Order: sequence, then C-alpha cells, then structure tokens
Amino acid sequence: MSLVQRLRADTAADHDRVDARYAGFELSDRRDYARFLIAHARALPAVEGALATRAGLPPFRERTSLLAADLADLGEPMPEPFDIGLATDAEAWGALYVIEGSRLGGAMLARRVPAALPSRYLAAKHLAGEWRALIQAIDMAPIDPVEAVDAARRVFDLYRRGADVTP
Repeated sequence: MSLVQRLRADTAADHDRVDARYAGFELSDRRDYARFLIAHARALPAVEGALATRAGLPPFRERTSLLAADLADLGEPMPEPFDIGLATDAEAWGALYVIEGSRLGGAMLARRVPAALPSRYLAAKHLAGEWRALIQAIDMAPIDPVEAVDAARRVFDLYRRGADVTP
C-alpha cells in the first residue's frame, strides 16, 4: 500500500467526521458562510504557518491570505488560530496531504457560494497536474507512515474543533 493510499484509508473516518460537521453550514447564507470560513480560519493558518517553517516540502500555494480577504469582505476578523506542532518531516507531509486535499473539496463547495459572496479561498483549486505531483511526492518521501497518519488526523481534528467552537 502506498503512503497516499494509507493516508486516505487510515484517515477516512476522520475525514467523514469533518465532512459531517461542516455539512451543517449553509454556504448560500451570508452569516452561515462567514461561520464556515471562521471555522476554517481556526485551522488552516496554524497548519500553513507550521509548514512554512519546514524545509524539504514541495512548494504549496498558501490560502490563509485568501481566507482572510474573504472574511474581511464579510466584515469578519480572522479568529485566533489553534496551535499545531509538526515536529518531524513525516508530520509535515501528513499535514500537507490534508490541507492540499481540502482544495479538492473546496473547489466543489465554491459552486454553492452565491456570486454576491467572496469565494477566493474555496475557489483556490489546484493548478493542472499540481495534485498529482503532490501525491507522487508524498509516495516517494522517505518518512514514517505512522507519524504522517497521526499528523493528518490531528489536522482533521483541528478543522472539526474549529467548527465546534464557532458560534
């Protein structure tokens, strides 16, 4: 089993829990959409910030600034993000898998956001070949799969917690 296959299989229940929690947000409603973005803003900046300090990862396009711009357009400040520690290369790769995988879902969700609302963050999909290159890089990375899966689960948990604490 490749590392990407293991990440997908071993975090499927975590992913399902996050999807179920976020399904309660109505993206066509301005206030609920803002709550959805605030929940994301409790997780994504923490992960992107931790990844920015790690050498050896493939380049990735940050989305924190897009998220902040969308929230500003909605009259909402960025919330204080949660904290996540990524102590090893394997943990960083596992976290990167989750946040870059979320682009796939974001592109689909962006279609549910009315044109009158900002959607830079959700619409920031992968460029041609970008996701494929990333999963190939993950599969080739000489890292501990247990650590990568653990970090991926922690990132999913950040997103779940973000939704749980957003009023």
